[in-house]
Amino acid sequence: MRVLIEADGGSRGNPGPAGFGAVVWSADRATVLAESKQAIGRATNNVAEYRGLIAGLTEAAELGAACLVMVVGGLAEGSRDLEGARAVVEEGLADTLDYARGQGVKVAIEPLHPMYAADRACVNTVGQALDICDRLGDGIGVAIDAYHVWWDPDLKAQMLRAGPERFLAWHICDWLVPTRDLLTDRGMMGDGVIDLPLLGAWAIEAGWTGLYEVEIFSALDWWTRDPDAVLATIVERGATFC
Repeated sequence: MRVLIEADGGSRGNPGPAGFGAVVWSADRATVLAESKQAIGRATNNVAEYRGLIAGLTEAAELGAACLVMVVGGLAEGSRDLEGARAVVEEGLADTLDYARGQGVKVAIEPLHPMYAADRACVNTVGQALDICDRLGDGIGVAIDAYHVWWDPDLKAQMLRAGPERFLAWHICDWLVPTRDLLTDRGMMGDGVIDLPLLGAWAIEAGWTGLYEVEIFSALDWWTRDPDAVLATIVERGATFC
């Protein structure tokens, strides 16, 4: 089982009164599987963020998850230091990874589209994620979501660089033009501009043999339809476009 964790922590004063929160989602982000939050007294932002990651990982291990997908967070409040944010993320992942190895859980960094660099994920390309993996060693890889990375001219090379050992999850949907909402207006495969057969071929060349996880946030369209009809369309489009 793969799960996704969103975790954060912070302090007022750095150091100052601090706390963290973590939410563990199903891989399709449809169900909250576990939550954890705690005030931890006086601490720095980094310590609070690390404690959030550990809390999420603990919950994931208790659920029996084999892989934990990480959405790493964006800039600290009031900051414009993107490189500094990535350094904080790497420091937290390094500490978390030691714990994850002991729990037998692999960690997958999910790069998100640059539109989310400020608030949700300051790691925005597969290459950036793999650079972190190179420095941190075994037990960490990437979760690749076509929606977030299809635009990257270096994508094929980075998928091949990941290889079967570090390519830990593969998410598919399509990018609509126009897009009415950047979070909740994803398209069904074949309805947008992503060349999914090409990306799928790259995934196979990179050694991917796992599931094709269809991840369509679609508040204005597919979420309003009959679920059985949606599943039938996924099966049909998957056979054609994946």
